[in-house]
Amino acid sequence: MTPGNELLFVALGGSGEIGMNVNCYGCKGHWLMVDCGVTFADPAYPGIDVLLPDLQFIEEQLDGLTGIVITHGHEDHIGALPYLALDLGVPIYATPFTAGLVRGKLEEEGIADDVDLHVINPGEAFDVDPFRIRFVPVAHSIPEGNAVLIETPYGRVLHTGDWKLDDAPVLGSPATADMLTTIGDEGVLALVCDSTNVFNADASGSETSVRAGLDKVVEEAAGRVLVTTFASNAARLKTLGEVARDAGRTVCIAGRSLERILRVSKETGYLKDFPKTVDFDTAMGLPRKDVMIIATGGQGEPRAALARVADGAHPLSLDAGDRVIFSSKQIPGNEVAIGRIQNQLAAKGVEMITERQAHVHVSGHPGRPELQQMYRWIRPELLIPVHGEMRHLMEHARFGLANEIPRALVQTDGDIVRIAPGTPEKVGHAPIGRLALDGDVILPADGSTINERRKLGFNGQISVAVAVDARRKLVGAPQLRLSGVPIEEDRDAFIDEAADAAAEAAGKGAGDIEGLRESLRLAVRRTATRWTGKKPVVDVLIVEV
Repeated sequence: MTPGNELLFVALGGSGEIGMNVNCYGCKGHWLMVDCGVTFADPAYPGIDVLLPDLQFIEEQLDGLTGIVITHGHEDHIGALPYLALDLGVPIYATPFTAGLVRGKLEEEGIADDVDLHVINPGEAFDVDPFRIRFVPVAHSIPEGNAVLIETPYGRVLHTGDWKLDDAPVLGSPATADMLTTIGDEGVLALVCDSTNVFNADASGSETSVRAGLDKVVEEAAGRVLVTTFASNAARLKTLGEVARDAGRTVCIAGRSLERILRVSKETGYLKDFPKTVDFDTAMGLPRKDVMIIATGGQGEPRAALARVADGAHPLSLDAGDRVIFSSKQIPGNEVAIGRIQNQLAAKGVEMITERQAHVHVSGHPGRPELQQMYRWIRPELLIPVHGEMRHLMEHARFGLANEIPRALVQTDGDIVRIAPGTPEKVGHAPIGRLALDGDVILPADGSTINERRKLGFNGQISVAVAVDARRKLVGAPQLRLSGVPIEEDRDAFIDEAADAAAEAAGKGAGDIEGLRESLRLAVRRTATRWTGKKPVVDVLIVEV
């Protein structure tokens, strides 16, 4: 769909789900993309860590795509750029800290020189025809969070990105009430707004408030302390550096993403006073009460530092009397993975502190009081909830209408919405989907490869090899190998019976090789189903002799 004399909006990710944010605005033949993120895979995608958005809709209109504007540097907003930016082939616009993170990702993929990355100062306006864009600084759990003010011939849109209100931010200077009120005074057609914490009755709270709680739980610890938090939360890293100084502990960093955030923060003027860190060997040689480890892995990621420490597969170790502090929110869907790590730590006698036991975390998203305040400042004609599952979007729409916003429109990924002119409405549907990053290969997340892997994981696999002569007669006995089929003590008996079934099927003859292959496959699978109740994947190799 090529936008005409109208203002269109379509989310290709992040609406109806949390993560993988991709939002597109269309006007007068052109499209503007806001963010291009990833989401992290769950067990439904075996062997996959990261899922990317399928951008087929915009790839079919690349001549009309004029640029990508990035609100901030979280993975669910920038993580897909290293894999998709080169194909999109348009300029990327970001503030200095976010641009530093993006540049690092592009360098890792070896494409930094081929992607046009523009560094824009917070609050600065720039043109991406036919749009005029201005970054509006907002508080969030990463430096340089920004809302995006988009001026169009049909009115102005404030796309909030991820945000919260913080009267005492640790890093950065978010827009003041007067600045946001001025934006509202000048007129806002649509507020496209973060819905993550719409069910929270209380405000998220200031990052500054976390320090006292962390000071207390670190000071009380008798042994080593490991604090895990979101790597991108540079404000929390600053707080943890101060907490370590308060407690007289030396800091050790465990996790590449933490190291990257520290490096980019220092390069862009943040965290200049962060304490000097030590390597793993030095940390392990210090008295237990003199070290504080800051590690990745608070969401249960199996390859992150905390998981490897809990499993005893990391140079750093924890023992009875040590303490792990989860200075992060448990993201829905990660409960099982986090619980597994916590059980491993508990078995070692390690004490754990979460936000349920002490004030060691505040969210980076707005609760209801913050949403109400934003409504009062901006006074939009229309609310479009984004960044949430369906329950969040619907509740946000109800909440906005109850707080005097004239209209609210609930859309999900793929819904094409005409914001103006006229009454806002859905006018079409864009193709959407997910791509899986499988090693170095990008493929459909629900394509044949992942579906085959699911079948293998659920049912197991049997390989059957037979030799036949020129008349399709069996030569020798069929050979079988099993993988993941629930046959253990009776394995030999099962193989003998399955081989007999294969030989019998071969003896009945078949018109061609493929017919023989299918007969063998079905005969072995029927035997497996009779023995196990499962229908394993059966691969047949026929050797003609």
